[in-house]
Amino acid sequence: MMVFPNSNFTNNDSRNTCLLAAIDIGTNSIHMVVVEIDKTLLTFTIINREKDTVRLGERGRKDTKLTEDAIKRAISSLKRCKDVATSLKVDHIVAIATSATREASNRQDFIQRISSEVDIQVNLISGYEEARRIYLGVLSGMNFQDRPHVIVDIGGGSTEIILADVREPRFLSSTKVGAVRLTEKFITTDPVSEKEFSNLRNYVRGMLKHSIDELRHKLGDNEQLRLVGTSGTIATLSTINALQKLGEVPSPLQGYQIGRKEVKDLVKKLASMTYEERLKTSGISDKRAGIIVAGGVILMEVMSMLMLDNITICERALREGIIVDWMLTHKLIQDRLCYQGQVRHRSVYKIARKYQVDIEHSEKVAQFSKSLFEQLKGIFHNWGQEEWELLWTATILHKCGLYISHSAYHKHSYYLIRNAELLSFTELELETIANLARYHRKSIPKRKHDSYNKLPEINQKMVKQLSAILRLAIAMNSRKIGAIQTVDCKYYAKEKILYLNLLSADPNDDCDLELWNLNFNKIIFEDEFEVKVTVKLN
Repeated sequence: MMVFPNSNFTNNDSRNTCLLAAIDIGTNSIHMVVVEIDKTLLTFTIINREKDTVRLGERGRKDTKLTEDAIKRAISSLKRCKDVATSLKVDHIVAIATSATREASNRQDFIQRISSEVDIQVNLISGYEEARRIYLGVLSGMNFQDRPHVIVDIGGGSTEIILADVREPRFLSSTKVGAVRLTEKFITTDPVSEKEFSNLRNYVRGMLKHSIDELRHKLGDNEQLRLVGTSGTIATLSTINALQKLGEVPSPLQGYQIGRKEVKDLVKKLASMTYEERLKTSGISDKRAGIIVAGGVILMEVMSMLMLDNITICERALREGIIVDWMLTHKLIQDRLCYQGQVRHRSVYKIARKYQVDIEHSEKVAQFSKSLFEQLKGIFHNWGQEEWELLWTATILHKCGLYISHSAYHKHSYYLIRNAELLSFTELELETIANLARYHRKSIPKRKHDSYNKLPEINQKMVKQLSAILRLAIAMNSRKIGAIQTVDCKYYAKEKILYLNLLSADPNDDCDLELWNLNFNKIIFEDEFEVKVTVKLN
């Protein structure tokens, strides 16, 4: 039986609606969408959109840092977003950062500056998590019926390709090919020379081959695919195509289709133009003209490699996916998207099975972790539901490192968790989970440990406190036979003594190993919380 962390979300706001702003800090642009969420109908309506081209990913070819100019442009844009959100009196702001920030060596400094200068907390997400949220956004705006869809989202620094149906994303990928990245890497001529165009095409095909091959393996026999496109590149190409075919742009652009041959002809034509000529082409903004060729090549090659003749435009993508994910997290969606509400937990169990974790043992430890967490809350810690979910995840996966080696397996657990395709977690959450698992045994967290030291101070405190609790929980199931049935905590503040009263599952079992391990691991708990722990078996 799968033991999921319970959600205790309660909405104390009696209003039937709330306003939420979702901000996407991308490689090329910063987007914000403001929506009104109807808590009764469980839907949302877009009431405002903002977009600013900041070219955050614009830097030297060998430079791994975000430039000071790019950071200033981004912060200036985010201040405007904050002002708009404030003027609209939004209830919540959710902000995420993607490829450019993800790959920058000074990403934590950038995120900290946003926090201090703009007062917005930014979550850095992985490429897989970015793909999942794009899927959620598209699913919220299109009827998938019973037909599998391939979603392609071409960003400035990466391209996400997703195979999905109405139930779940079957395959998620994020590849480091994007309109800005490839323009900087390959295009130096104006118009683009045949050699550079050919090199660009070959590079894109090589980079996408692995993802396309994996996607094909996930397909069932005789399944008919529908290709869906999101992002500025695809919208721009569709806009140009619509102007040439219809003399006007459909409003909304949602549902517009463009053929593979039309994409190929249009991209080749744009590549043969100078930058100034592209600027004069109806449908291309001045900030898109410089990167449209590279972005168009990505789309052209995706369609060619998948052998799909048409692509349908969806105007919902990552920003809307952020909204849907927030609604799922806060239990505001219970209908056809309800399956997505458990994606975090299913993902954890998938990784546990992959690395041959003893799930029965982990779930028993999770029961003890939860009991200790709840009984000690308000006495030794003040962490809430979100932190419990991180501890639960670390508890389920704490021994996954045994898949590599028994020696120093806790360190292997850190590595596997940090690099696993765990969905619905931010990068900071993944780093915190990995550290919690890392410190379930052996050394306590130390400043000289790089993985621990790079965590924000509040997360370091979380790791120290929750890993101390996890050590006790693990000790209670030392023999993996369920020898301890329950634990009851009694704290006497005046004496600073915590009593752990254990109930044995078998009255004839003295639980010597569990008691020995508890007395060994309680020392770390005692040092962390400045308390004396006494263990008693009933």
